[in-house]
Amino acid sequence: MRLGVISDTHGLLRPEVLDAFAGVDQILHAGDVGSLDLLTELETLAPVTAVYGNTDDSDLQSTLPKVATLQLDGFDIVVTHGHQLGSPTPEALNAAFPEAQILVFGHTHRPLLTVVDVVVTVMTPGGAGPRRFNLPPSVGILELEPGIPPRGRILPLLDFDPE
Repeated sequence: MRLGVISDTHGLLRPEVLDAFAGVDQILHAGDVGSLDLLTELETLAPVTAVYGNTDDSDLQSTLPKVATLQLDGFDIVVTHGHQLGSPTPEALNAAFPEAQILVFGHTHRPLLTVVDVVVTVMTPGGAGPRRFNLPPSVGILELEPGIPPRGRILPLLDFDPE
């Protein structure tokens, strides 16, 4: 199973995301979505599991959960924006959600793919929307196969030019 992982779109769905997510089986959006229309557009590619972030308005907050839990290909997955933990870290997320084998979060806009506690895969895909903190926009891909650790990668959406 191939997952597209995205966060911090803030209402901007770059055309490069559609290319990066071509052929994914499921999309996980880790908050700061910006609009329900953006989720509707992502749903043309694959089913979407999304959570709200700290900048999402009350309509999104009343529609989306703060934390989503799901099981895909035998993996227990938690998706959250992470803002409820202040500045989220893989270790803090693992402590908050010890049942998860895969943790997906946003908020920091800094892409990260790491392993915590030997077996927990943690990914924040970085910010896919408007460029912030002089960071290039990016998304993530996770590939799941029962019985083996998840494989993941971060995909830059644009050639980074700090100017």
